Amino acid sequence: MMKIYTILFFLLTFTTLNINAQSVKLNEENRDPEYVKNIVNRSQKIVDKLNINDKETAANVCNIIANRYFLLNDIYEKRDAAVKEAKEKLSGNEKNAAIQAAENEKDAQLYRKHFDFASSLSLYLNDEQIEAVKDGMTYNVVEVTYKAQCDMIPTLKDFEKKQILAWLKEAREFAIDAENSKKKHEAFGKYKGRINNYLSKQGYDLTKEREEWYKRVKARGGQL
Repeated sequence: MMKIYTILFFLLTFTTLNINAQSVKLNEENRDPEYVKNIVNRSQKIVDKLNINDKETAANVCNIIANRYFLLNDIYEKRDAAVKEAKEKLSGNEKNAAIQAAENEKDAQLYRKHFDFASSLSLYLNDEQIEAVKDGMTYNVVEVTYKAQCDMIPTLKDFEKKQILAWLKEAREFAIDAENSKKKHEAFGKYKGRINNYLSKQGYDLTKEREEWYKRVKARGGQL
């Protein structure tokens, strides 16, 4: 019996190593070479900040990120094509229904594919590095906004800080899948509004806090 367990353990370990050793192929087929180059360069900038020593691992992570951008582009291009066709060939309620169906299908695709990204990265990166990738794809809005909130209201309690950070990270999950920078910032904007409402209910006078913050920043030679 022990011999069987040993063999099974060896086979499982060998299979896992083979899976992890596989190179991630860049999904560049039938794509404009210049577009591919731009996406790879954008992805590489994110990878460069992860301090990955192994070149093969770094290349795989870069391809995972680039492929994610390609996937999002494909989903939104399919949505755009369906919307365009609806506007050209339909009218009235039929047109509106077709456009809504295209949006619904886009949302369904994004939902189905959302968790694949972090799962793929987890084969090569630790949790902290995955966080860094997400921040790199969303202009570090989580860190910038969180630090600004804490600087603006120095009296924030620990549980309030945790709530703010949790909402910003939740917003980041939507921002990662957004189609462009404007939509990414809009995703954060919705949660910033939620945070402001929360802080107001907690008893903070945000207008006064913001005014005092401006004074402090100006006094130390900074700008907002």
